[in-house]
Formats: sequence, C-alpha cells, structure tokens
Amino acid sequence: MEKNTNVAYAQSNLPSGIRSRFIDTNNDCTLHVLESGFDTGERPCILLLHGFPELAYSWRNQMLPLAQAGFHVVAPDLRGYGRSSGTGVGFDDDLSPYSLLNRVSDTLGLVHALGYRRVAAVIGHDYGSPIAAWCAVARPDVFASLVLMSAPFAGTPRPLLNTANESRRPATSPSVFEDLAALPQPRKHYQKYYATREANDDIWHCAQGVHDFLRAYYHMKSADWKQNAPHPLAATKASEWAKMPRYYIMDLDKDMAQSVAPEMPSAADIADCEWLTDDELAVYSAEYERTGFQGGLQGYRVRWIAEFTPESRLYAGRTIDVPSMFIAGKSDWGVYQFPGAFESMQTSACTCMLGTHLVDGAGHWVQQEQPEATNELLLAFLRRTASDDAR
Repeated sequence: MEKNTNVAYAQSNLPSGIRSRFIDTNNDCTLHVLESGFDTGERPCILLLHGFPELAYSWRNQMLPLAQAGFHVVAPDLRGYGRSSGTGVGFDDDLSPYSLLNRVSDTLGLVHALGYRRVAAVIGHDYGSPIAAWCAVARPDVFASLVLMSAPFAGTPRPLLNTANESRRPATSPSVFEDLAALPQPRKHYQKYYATREANDDIWHCAQGVHDFLRAYYHMKSADWKQNAPHPLAATKASEWAKMPRYYIMDLDKDMAQSVAPEMPSAADIADCEWLTDDELAVYSAEYERTGFQGGLQGYRVRWIAEFTPESRLYAGRTIDVPSMFIAGKSDWGVYQFPGAFESMQTSACTCMLGTHLVDGAGHWVQQEQPEATNELLLAFLRRTASDDAR
C-alpha cells in the first residue's frame, strides 16, 4: 500500500515565501515539492535534490536566499521519500523506478511539468549528488550548471575498449567487502548494509525510536562529533576503509541504529544545536515514522544489481561539460570514502569545474550546519554561470 500522503505541509509550518504542493512528473510519479520565488513573473529555475535520510526540508535555509536573488527554487521530496510517490515500496518490489537514470527522468519530468525547457542549475547533496551529476551527463541541454555536495562524482563507466581482441581480466578475489569481514575487528560497508533486507526494519523499528536514531545519526556525521577528522585514503582496501568511523564502515555484527546509539548527544548538546533544533528534527522523524526508510534504501540497492549496469554504460566515457562546483564540510568523511573519486571529479569527470570548497565548521550536512557559507558559495557560482535563457 502506498504510504505517501496527499496533504501538503501546513503553511504555518513553513517560512513565509515557501509553499508546499504536489506535481505529477508524467513519469508515473507525483513529487511533493517545496517552492520559493514562485510569485514574481518568469524566473530562471533551480532544483535542489536532497540525500538520505533527508527530505526537501533539508534545503529550508537555502530556498529564500536563492529566491531573493531572483530564482524560482524547487526542492522535491525524491521518489520514495516523504510525501512523494514510492514510499510504500517493499523489499521484493520492482527496483527499476528507483534506478539513477529513472530518477533523472523524474527530475526532467518535474522540470517540464513546471513549464521549463532549461534550468539554471541542478544542485544535489549526498544521494542527490549522483542524481544531479547524471542529470548533467544525460541532458546537458536542460541542466545548465551543476553543484555537487558531499558526494564527489568520479565519472561515468570507462569504455570497455578492445575486448574483441583481448580477454577481460577477471575480478580479483577476495573482494574488499570480504576483506572487511575478515579483519581482526570484522567490519562491513554501510552501503552494502543499506542494501540488505533487514536494514529498513532495523532502523524503522529500532530500540531508541526513529527520532533519536536520526538525532544520533545526524550528530555523528556532523562537525559536532569531534572524532570526525577526515583525510584522503590511499586505496580501496579493507585496511584503509577501516580508518573511517562506524557510520561508514560498520561493525559486522551491528546494524546502523546500534552503530550510532553510543554517540547520542546529551540533552544539553541537543538544546545547543542551532543547525538542527528538535522541532526541525521532528519534521524528518514524523515523515520517516510514517513511511519507513525503504523508499530511500532502494537507491542503495540498485548500485549492486547487475541488471542496472547497462543503462549507465550507455554514457560510458562521457564527461560532464557544464559549469560545475563541489561543496562539502571540512569534517565530512564523504569526500574521501571512495579513494580517488574527489580527484577524478576535478581532473577528468567534470571538464568545467569552477571550484571545490571544504567549509569550516561543517560535516556531512553542510547546507544545514553552515547555511550562510553554503549560500554565499551557491550565489557566487550562480552569478557566474546563470544566463538569461536558463528558463
């Protein structure tokens, strides 16, 4: 049964100038969106794509400043999240609606449904970052510029050249995931865990409850958790990955709720957390308590399923050629979790990279932890790249 609701956010729960509504993308999906800058004639459009476990609400501190700069700003709950279609999905249901390229189709359908042929920028954070990147790969005619946040884009698949004349080298064995499990303190990669059948129930029905799970999870991945001191890793191997915190490279015998529970901040620390008040966190927890997490977890599952590889190979060797920028928190391990991705993004994947910025005082949730610094970077980029025909 579908678990989204067709009830928009109450206006009393939103800042003046932001509205909530539903838009049919004509891709078998209705998206709940937050909008700003919708009431002053024709404006260039900007799309803001959130990550996991987040919502359109994650962009609450960006929407009004971007609208005040002259843009129509649109932030959807992605398919499977919040009040959009797809939250009622089960583990055994069809995964194809949640593939990266179908999410590009959702995004393109949203653009067209809003009446635009072209948007000034697509901006993605966390899981929204690869969606935004693939938008720029597949339809650079529509997505005029790109901002990636927290998750570097290493590039499209490499072309499999000369395979008619040379045999392909078999994959090495054992895999890095098997090596993680064989460490003296056995570990596992969080993305592999998020692809398992039990992940949704583990966190939806965890002992501490959804609200406290999210508080600990957001805290542990933020700059408030002082143990976050990220740095480049030498290679994709178990001994290097094991240097990352337990929210990325988990203990083999623990689920994610158990992994973050020991780092639950104190009541005093929660009261002092200005970037995510308990009322703000309640927006997230209320949605996830209602829907569960499977709609978001489907995005992790498609990564490991071979049937979805051919669709990305259609773009093998293609680069992102629109103006691009990368933003992350200086305390964000997401920058380095896949060794070489941060460097490849700058040297080969994006041919018009205008800047990479690691923001002081922020971890993984950079646009929430340091909204003013993030907004300054976004506005400077948009002033440099946005054109009058980006509508």
